[in-house]
Amino acid sequence: MSQPERQQPATGGSPASATNAQRTRALVFATLGFTVTFWAWSLISPLGPHFVEEKLTDDSALLVAVPVLVGSLGRIVVGALTDRLGGRFMMSFIALITVIPVLFVGFVGQYNYATLIVGGFFLGVAGTSFAVGVPYVNRWFPKESRGSAIGVYGMGMGGTAIAAFTTVPLHNIWPQLPFVVAAVVLIVYAVLAFTMMRNPPDWQPVRQSLIATLGQTLSVKLTWQAAYLYALAFGGYVAFSVYLPTFLNNDYDLEPADASLRMAGFVIVAVVARPLGGVLSDRLGAVKTLGVAYSLIAICAIALSFHPLEFIVYTSEFIAMSAGFGLASGATFALIAQRSDPSRVGSITGFVGAAGGLGGFVPPLLLGAMWSATHDYSLGLLLLAGFTVIALLITLWIGTNPPATPPAEAATAGGTAAASAPGTGSSAEHAAADSGPTKPRISDDDKETRS
Repeated sequence: MSQPERQQPATGGSPASATNAQRTRALVFATLGFTVTFWAWSLISPLGPHFVEEKLTDDSALLVAVPVLVGSLGRIVVGALTDRLGGRFMMSFIALITVIPVLFVGFVGQYNYATLIVGGFFLGVAGTSFAVGVPYVNRWFPKESRGSAIGVYGMGMGGTAIAAFTTVPLHNIWPQLPFVVAAVVLIVYAVLAFTMMRNPPDWQPVRQSLIATLGQTLSVKLTWQAAYLYALAFGGYVAFSVYLPTFLNNDYDLEPADASLRMAGFVIVAVVARPLGGVLSDRLGAVKTLGVAYSLIAICAIALSFHPLEFIVYTSEFIAMSAGFGLASGATFALIAQRSDPSRVGSITGFVGAAGGLGGFVPPLLLGAMWSATHDYSLGLLLLAGFTVIALLITLWIGTNPPATPPAEAATAGGTAAASAPGTGSSAEHAAADSGPTKPRISDDDKETRS
């Protein structure tokens, strides 16, 4: 694995030339890679109470936060590297290199607070895998099914559930066991992935420097727009999945076990809704799907701010809000796939993924401060509604700017367009999937992307 795969042998040169079997294999391996690396990424979190009991720390919050922060910020660089080195090499490499901090934490780090922090820092590398799979899957599938494929890939975040359910029982058998098991799975996956994964037929490595790639990505308005949308969608999901038990315990006097079960239901709904967001984006358009999702979140947040007391009412509102977070998370990356140059999807995904990961940390801190000051969460929920309305406005603004045909697709469509009579607009290029049959035009974002 010393040399990255620079380019696959030509197999037709476009996603259309790939067979369904090849696409399925690519999606399966990408999703498995996302799952096992997220499993490793989450190994410390379930053991937080144990480390507190062992007097290694009085509060496990920092131990849990360090891998998440590093994993989120690291996506910026890893996304750009994926555009340069390819998804096959990067997914295998991240899985293999993650073995080192996993074994370090298992055999050395878990017995001392300082070494736990160090181990958690490098364990954060596992969390960057998200920025590998999105551009990889995006290039394998045709435009009309990218949202669905990326939505399925997003279910790999269920790797955190594997860690939650297995880490403590395995740790009770032998303290090193959960880390050894995770390391073995990572090694097996890395070998199989490097042997059996292939880069997409039309993939070409980005030649420009990493700094230039990152700078160009930051100059594209879609990067910042999608970053805000995902920070609210995925950040909101992360925030409530972490803070909901405390919220329900404080605001509704639920027992911790009962509140945790409600949180589990919240998480499951969001995970299931995420691929649905991708599917709906392919069927209805990403902008319409995001509009529905953010409207649902805003309505539920406003309703919850009135502190409904009926069990069925507030439970339904939290579940509906969770579905909105999941739909928006899936639709955001469908939006990126539909509206950006495929060669830049990795770089954009890195920034957007980082925003989503970081977006989950502010709300719990804010809600905790509000409860301490006023013993009321209403203002926090109204702020969530306000920020969601901003996301809805951004979505509507994006919808008024139809996407242009990406360079590779434009070249393919060129012959067909030339053969069409002037003014017939062969299929209107279905360019405005979210905006109706509008004649394609080059948007500001696409001009910036191609510059």
